[in-house]
Formats: sequence, structure tokens, C-alpha cells
Amino acid sequence: MAFSRIRKLDAPSRGILPRKAVVMLCSLLAPLLLLHLLSSARCASPLRGSLRTKRLTRDRSGAGPEPDGHRIADESPALPPDLVVNPRFAGKVSPLGEGSKKLPQALIIGVKKGGTRALLEFLRVHPDIRAVGAEPHFFDRNYDNGLEWYRDLMPKTLEGQITMEKTPSYFVTREAPARISAMSRDTKLIVVVRDPVTRAISDYTQTLSKKPDIPSFESLTFKNRTTGLIDTSWSAIQIGIYAKHLDNWLQYFPMDQILFVSGERLITDPAGELGRVQDFLGLKRIITDKHFYFNQTKGFPCLKKAEGSSKPHCLGKTKGRTHPNIDPEVVQRLRDFYRPFNMKFYQMTGRFFGWDD
Repeated sequence: MAFSRIRKLDAPSRGILPRKAVVMLCSLLAPLLLLHLLSSARCASPLRGSLRTKRLTRDRSGAGPEPDGHRIADESPALPPDLVVNPRFAGKVSPLGEGSKKLPQALIIGVKKGGTRALLEFLRVHPDIRAVGAEPHFFDRNYDNGLEWYRDLMPKTLEGQITMEKTPSYFVTREAPARISAMSRDTKLIVVVRDPVTRAISDYTQTLSKKPDIPSFESLTFKNRTTGLIDTSWSAIQIGIYAKHLDNWLQYFPMDQILFVSGERLITDPAGELGRVQDFLGLKRIITDKHFYFNQTKGFPCLKKAEGSSKPHCLGKTKGRTHPNIDPEVVQRLRDFYRPFNMKFYQMTGRFFGWDD
């Protein structure tokens, strides 16, 4: 009986011993297996990051657009926080966030209907220029919002890039020079000027397109047509008295900090005028004749390739409107009115624009 009882108790004890051994062995091997997996992950991570960085750089710089005109989307995980590929500069790596927002170092301050939109669009082709597309109107309408509000409107820039914006009404805003000088006395200023008579007619044409019921150009030009007294309170006339406005700017900025661009030459020789602008900004002359073609329908030059696109780009339908026919006698009286102001402007700037030929 005793022997039989002992055999019945032995059977369970033999089953328990192997299970304990397995548990002990697993507890010993588990840390070793975890260390091996962690080591393998660290070795593989740089390789995956390298392969993805190369793929992302290739997709954003060398790959052509998809049929819908958009670049191939990258659905892989985000790059490590210290590496971000800048799509504007193939092969270059920039800090996280692709630069920072800065207050503009250069401003296109005028003049309305002179060619400021064309100049801005041409300049944006340059890789070292980043510009706001819309007009911020900070120094004339939104100054109370503060410089931080203004800075936040700017695009991010990398080291060596120039931040720009254009608001043509600055040139005729009396408070603008002092406000810009308070932001930075080193700000470079660009003014696109155009024959003031043609500019006034273009200004009127734009207003007419929005308000077809406005009075005629002739009636708005004169305080009294019989005496021929010009109404200088009309903004279309007043803007073209360039010498008067420039006097205000020269109280805050030296002449060598202001560049005057010919609106006429911006049409006939865009590369030449852009060359002067690039020199003024201290940039390499990258924008040249090869970037332009002349659009016969619109009557002005267009870009063969716009910023961030492989397609030709012309200014919109609001540019190049057909001017209404103006009484030649009124045109001549306006030329006589502007002549002394033009001559003074030529002397102040040291450049002859040929508006009185």
C-alpha cells in the first residue's frame, strides 16, 4: 500500500520539475532577446532615414508633375526632427520648419498702375527672394496691428534669402516713410514709375471697370475745364506728381537706398530692369532674358516658367486693359502740367525717363 501510494505521488512531481525549468530558462533568455531587438532597431534606423531622405529629395526636386499638375505625395513617416528637405532647393537640407519669418528687408512701395505686380512676379523667380503675394497695406491701413502681426504675414526664409512685399500706395502715404524707417533704416525701397499721364489714364480705366457709371476722365481731370485748371485733389492726378512724394521719402532715407524702375522698360526690356533690381538687392543676376517671352495678345512680357511651376505665366486679365479714348487736348494739357514736376524728378533721381519726348 505504501509503495502504491508513493508511485501515485511521484507522477505529479516529475511533471512539475520540467515546467519550472522552462520558466527559469525563459526568464533568463528574455532580457537577452530584448537587447538583441533593440540593437537591431538602432542599426536599421539610420538606413531607413537615409533611404527616405534620398527618396523625398528626388521626388521634390527631380520628379515631374503628376497628370493633375501636382507633385507626387510622400506618404512615408516624417523625417527626423533635425532634417527637413526644402522643396525649393533640391539637394539642400534646411532646419526644421524651413527657416523663420522675418520683417521685410526690401519693399516695393509704388506706384499704383506703374507695373509693381509685374515686377513682383518676375522677382519671385529668384531663389533668394521670398515675397508675399497679396498687398499687406501695413504702413498705410494696418499699422495699428503692430510689427508682430506684420511679421506673421511674411513667408519663411532661409539664411541669405530676402523677404519682400509690395504695396504701391505706400509711396503716396505721408506717414509711410517714418513708419518704415522706425522698423529699419536699412530697408531697401523700390519704386516703379511710369509716364504720369499714361498712369492716370490706366488708373481711371481700372476704376471704370469696377464703377461703369463714374464721370468721364475729362470731367474729373479739371476743376474748371474753361480755365484749364487741373484738379490735383483727384488721386489719379495726384499720384503722378512723383517729385512731391519723393521729397517726403528723402527726409527719412538716402537716395542710394531707393531704386527707381521704369515701367516702360519693364515692358520693352524686362531682363535689363530686373538686372538693375538684382544688383540693387545685392543678388546674383539669375533672372535674365531666358526667363521671358513677349505675349503679343496682352502686349507685355510673360514668364516662361513661374515660381514653383513648369508652365508659362502671364499676369491676369485685370492687367493690360484697353484704355478708353481720351480727348487729345486733355492729354496735352496734362503733359504740360506734369512737365515741370517730371524735370525735377529727373534731377532728383539722376535718371531721364523720357516722358516728355
